[in-house]
Amino acid sequence: MSTLQPPAPPPSAAASLPHPAAPAAWQLFLPKIVTVLREGYTLDRLRNDALAGLTVAIVALPLAMALAIASGVGPERGLYTAIVAGFLISALGGSRVQIGGPTGAFVVVVFGIVAKHGYDGLAVATILAGLILIAAGLVRLGTVIKYIPYPVVTGFTAGIAAIIFTSQVKDLLGLRVDALPADFLPKWGAIFANIGKADPASCGVAALSLGLILAVRRFAPKLPAFLIGVVAGSIAVWALGLPIDTIGSRFGGIPSTLPAPSLPAFTLPQIVELLPSAATIAFLSGIESLLCAVVADGMTGGRHRSNCELVAEGVANIASIVFGGIPATGAIARTATNVKSGGRTPFAGIFHALFIALFMLALAPLARYVPLASLGAVLVMVAWNMSEIDRFLHLMAAPWGDRVLLLSTFGLTVLVDLTVAIQVGIVLAAIIFAQRMSAAVAIESNSGSSGEDVADVPRPPGAPTQQDMVPDGVAALQITGPLFFAAASRLEEILERAHRSRVVILRMRLVPLLDASGVHALSTVIAKCRARGIDVILSGVQDQPRRALTKMGVAATFAADFDAALEIARERLAAAPATRAAMAG
Repeated sequence: MSTLQPPAPPPSAAASLPHPAAPAAWQLFLPKIVTVLREGYTLDRLRNDALAGLTVAIVALPLAMALAIASGVGPERGLYTAIVAGFLISALGGSRVQIGGPTGAFVVVVFGIVAKHGYDGLAVATILAGLILIAAGLVRLGTVIKYIPYPVVTGFTAGIAAIIFTSQVKDLLGLRVDALPADFLPKWGAIFANIGKADPASCGVAALSLGLILAVRRFAPKLPAFLIGVVAGSIAVWALGLPIDTIGSRFGGIPSTLPAPSLPAFTLPQIVELLPSAATIAFLSGIESLLCAVVADGMTGGRHRSNCELVAEGVANIASIVFGGIPATGAIARTATNVKSGGRTPFAGIFHALFIALFMLALAPLARYVPLASLGAVLVMVAWNMSEIDRFLHLMAAPWGDRVLLLSTFGLTVLVDLTVAIQVGIVLAAIIFAQRMSAAVAIESNSGSSGEDVADVPRPPGAPTQQDMVPDGVAALQITGPLFFAAASRLEEILERAHRSRVVILRMRLVPLLDASGVHALSTVIAKCRARGIDVILSGVQDQPRRALTKMGVAATFAADFDAALEIARERLAAAPATRAAMAG
């Protein structure tokens, strides 16, 4: 039984049919918390988010202090960061579940800035980084920043992990050394030179805390391992009266409230000097926050707004400095804890910040008993998690270019400087990518390297192949791959293959990209061919290469496909004798 089908609309009518409206530009910067409120925020969601926020706050409390100390500032600045930046990253960000705060990625760069310029220098650099992040989000670089090669990210992350571990050895062993060298290798030299001065009490407390952290993670993973390790170490120091360094002995404790907001003084020379450090902070914050958001999307099935996230990171970093904090970004481990604890909206991150503020208010007097050896044990675990040993070793089996990227970035991070490592890593990645893409470009004769027919459309069985159809005096060459700056020199092969021909057909249907260098090289080849009396026909040129050639004024003969190019070639061959006869007459 047939059914009647409505007639298809004519082209003019089809063109007038309405299309779904594209989202307005401002919606790309709409915080996820607004989306959640529009969906309806129920009491069940509130309960789950509050419980998740409490769980994450318990994890983040010792971690924030430990990261701040490792960064060369007081422990209270880590708490300020977790409260202020953690609140704003959740309230303004483009992810539903991301938890923000201080992270291990910043330890190296923050420590270096503080050592050279003091906290005021760090404040200036972080505010500049915040402005860079806001600008990056507004110009929609959120999708671009995610293209940093994986070996580069793994290399400098593992390098940071090695530096964090090295920085904690002094407190883990209780070494009574006034100041260790700043550089990696000299620092280990000083550690080994003073290893005989290790304090048994500090070693014991560090071993107790580290052992408990490992045991809790192994046998009771739902419990806050970091907090249990730190509390156990603190109780041991207090109960046994151990004479080891604590937050109280080194820093005098922590305040119970946020400081009054303030801004550092800015000078133009200082801004110029700190701009590279600011760029590094912005880069690390952007990379880690977007990686964290991607991980969170995988865990929840959601989809973050990358540019909104960058803007939120920028605002949060500026606000963190205003209230005495340090740089902040999305924290993958704390975000994963949030998701596993039932957090599903940005309110979980807001609750996490509020609970830390409550803990600081209520427990500040007790923080003076926290031993630095226990916080060192926490940071050893942070360094181990950051090192990603399995992924590092897995990448060592990758192609040579990836291994070069990994080891170069790791080595420069550890031995030179994180900023240099990132810069060199990105430049090396671009060079290796260009080399690989240029190697992918092929220029083959008409039959291809395997001798098979490579027609634009399938030919019936028994029909002549393209090689049979090409008349004498015509060379048909197929170009495969993008013709950009790194591959442009390959076009010189055309002259070598076409020197005995009257007409050259360049099949370009497999050329997706043509940049200015490729256009210049192709136009040079066409000009040299014409100087030798060889006609050049471009066959099956895609839209982007054709537009590039036209806009840059390259006069070329275009054919829709290979069959059309053959027709033009036959016409040129037929016209050639008449042209020569006319010139002779």
